[in-house]
Amino acid sequence: MPSWATRNEVIVALVIVALCVVTALINPSFLSLATLFDMLRNGILIGLLAIGVMLVLISGGIDVSFTAIAAFSMYAATMLLVDLGIGDSLLLAFLISAGIGLSLGMINALFIAGFGLPTLIVTLGTLSAFRGFLLAFVGSDLISNVPPAMRDFSRSMLVRGTDAAGYFYSLPTAVLFLIAAVVITWFILYRTMLGRSIFAVGGSREAAARIGFNVRATQVFVYGYVGVLAGTAGLIHASLARVANPSDIVGLELEVIAAVVLGGARLTGGYGTITGTLLGVTLIVLVNNTLVTLGIPTTWQKVMIGFLILLGTGLPAFQARLRANRMG
Repeated sequence: MPSWATRNEVIVALVIVALCVVTALINPSFLSLATLFDMLRNGILIGLLAIGVMLVLISGGIDVSFTAIAAFSMYAATMLLVDLGIGDSLLLAFLISAGIGLSLGMINALFIAGFGLPTLIVTLGTLSAFRGFLLAFVGSDLISNVPPAMRDFSRSMLVRGTDAAGYFYSLPTAVLFLIAAVVITWFILYRTMLGRSIFAVGGSREAAARIGFNVRATQVFVYGYVGVLAGTAGLIHASLARVANPSDIVGLELEVIAAVVLGGARLTGGYGTITGTLLGVTLIVLVNNTLVTLGIPTTWQKVMIGFLILLGTGLPAFQARLRANRMG
């Protein structure tokens, strides 16, 4: 791992510790299992989406359509399960949602890998197209009568109880999906030739092609994988909320991208780590939670997220310029 990435992760970890200490001093109840498990629950959606975005950034692309894919997959899958009366199988629910996400991801892959169009332009277009198609042709009403399998899944907990202070805590089974995504993605990136090709394509597409990597196949995998993760994340979100709202999820793009960038992934491609991404997710979730805990208006969340994006992208660029000046 490059030294700048290691430093970036250490800085983010120190900021997390400092923020926890300050919040705990102001509000001692912050240091509790209830708070920890609440943050883990809030981090499932952002974490799954961030892992997908990390892969895109490593491969040298930028994707902003993942939230639209998640919302589309979640809502369409829930509607199908309800209308067809097949909502008793959780496995089927996830297969349908992940399959829809994969299909939408393949649309991105078609334009990016097939036609060679810029990733940002393509995903900006599909963000609007997927969103518009969902609301115009699929549905725009809340689905509050989610299928039984989704309701049962929302009640499934790994841990639950009450601490000494009387606060109830619970950790949903859904966190296992995030753990599985982390393990699978780590294995792909660091134990397979596919992972090497993702890093190589992000470093230099031309160089990757010259040494034998299939650039187009790599891009197809990346955007398909993002679609699967987004579809899975969307269904988890609807299950935990016990309602399928087509207006949910879209709008989280900045928070997710901020988490990945803060974790050390470069917008220019070729670098990124799962550890850094998870630290970035932790910081974003912590910022959102602590502002509420400290009684700061939620409108300041956007200000903080914007500041963190500037910090995450500006600090590495500043460090690179300093190194270049020293070498010069």
